[in-house]
Amino acid sequence: MWRKLRILILLFILATVAHRAWLESHDLEWKDSLYVAVYPVNADGSDQANAYIQQLSADELLGITDYFAEEAARYELNLAYPFQLRLGPEVDDRPPQPPKPAQNASMLKIILWSLHLRWWSWHHSPPVSIPPKIKIYLLYHDPGQYRVLPHSTALNKGRIGLVNLYADKRYAKQNAVIIAHELLHTVGATDKYDLASSLPYFPDGYAEAGKEPLYPQDYAELMAGRIPVSQNKAEIPASLAYTLIGERTAAEIGWLREGE
Repeated sequence: MWRKLRILILLFILATVAHRAWLESHDLEWKDSLYVAVYPVNADGSDQANAYIQQLSADELLGITDYFAEEAARYELNLAYPFQLRLGPEVDDRPPQPPKPAQNASMLKIILWSLHLRWWSWHHSPPVSIPPKIKIYLLYHDPGQYRVLPHSTALNKGRIGLVNLYADKRYAKQNAVIIAHELLHTVGATDKYDLASSLPYFPDGYAEAGKEPLYPQDYAELMAGRIPVSQNKAEIPASLAYTLIGERTAAEIGWLREGE
């Protein structure tokens, strides 16, 4: 009796996972816009982050929505707005943080953290105007207290992003670059830079790999995150206006088919 029950539970879990995987694969056919719920979080409990969150408006997300629309048009995607971002209410609790690389996290720890994050997100997803396919949590920090922010991360399976940002208008345009970068991780895009040096990989991490002379590049490939100005130097783009989505990234997210 109990053995049959365990088998039924396992089959139910497998069926749920398979159905979820099918739905996520179907999303990347890009027949409809993917709605993104964007939730601010006061990550350090500071007055600065609190004040910044209170003045956030939905208009600040329009630039990211329009950026993806322009890039999709370059790849002749038959969809005007691949992503529709919606600002949700502030989330009071902080999400579980991923294991730090210095801890040499085992695969088991990473899997457990991933499951914990999905459970946390399920309990911290205030309703927005349209049920989202993707959830992005903006973790704001006081720039006066943090010289370096924790690394942002995102899950493809589950489509959840944790984005660490500075709570200051001076960083708003660079924040948009980071948000867009992590958003593409949720739909399968991979990083295209060296983790140790932060230098973009050639050629996939170069927005204009065929440019002559090669340096300096004029744009950053979004998933590389920096503009190569020489073989050993790259700069952070000031805004999304200085980034492009490269062909490798476009292929990963289903905007560019093999042979096109």
